[in-house]
Amino acid sequence: MPAVTRALLLLNIALFVAQALFDPLLVRHFALWPPASPQYPTAPGFEIWQLLTYGFLHGSLGHLFFNMFALWMFGGEIERLLGTRHFVTYYLVCVVGAAVAQLLVVAQMNMPPIPTVGASGGVFGLLLAFGMAFPRRRIMLLFPPIPMPAWAFVTLYGIFELYLGVTGSGQGVAHFAHLGGMAAGYVLLVYWRGQARSGPGGTH
Repeated sequence: MPAVTRALLLLNIALFVAQALFDPLLVRHFALWPPASPQYPTAPGFEIWQLLTYGFLHGSLGHLFFNMFALWMFGGEIERLLGTRHFVTYYLVCVVGAAVAQLLVVAQMNMPPIPTVGASGGVFGLLLAFGMAFPRRRIMLLFPPIPMPAWAFVTLYGIFELYLGVTGSGQGVAHFAHLGGMAAGYVLLVYWRGQARSGPGGTH
């Protein structure tokens, strides 16, 4: 397993253990919170570092397991494809993109402040990169166990997340954050592809 993917796995697991020991302290300061509101004066407010730190906390063991399973499944391939520096940049951009999408959606809702945690924004960005890089690679679903090409899996999953987000289904899951991670990853990959084409020997 490449170094950064392994480090991300270990960091997420270590912080989950720290959450078990020190919660709610970590969630209060490092989860992603909406901006402070006079309606809820005792609730934590948004801080700039939360755009990254929320992506290394998790709400449950199941939440951690599925995110780390996907990180293990796709992260190594994408790290080898992009290289260490670009992989770190890509993953963190997806995490931040997911956070921005979540904040924009929450700003439209009149509801009590709820923290957002999880590596899903980065994981969905990795999923998108995998589908774009290896579109014909077969992926076996867990539920149901149906094999399909990566491009179809990514497309259907994105549509499903959009449907859940628009209809408000699957409460407690930040569906638009998932889509934000995918969107941020797509923009960055397209930008890098354009840079490569306009480099030496490319088309300006």
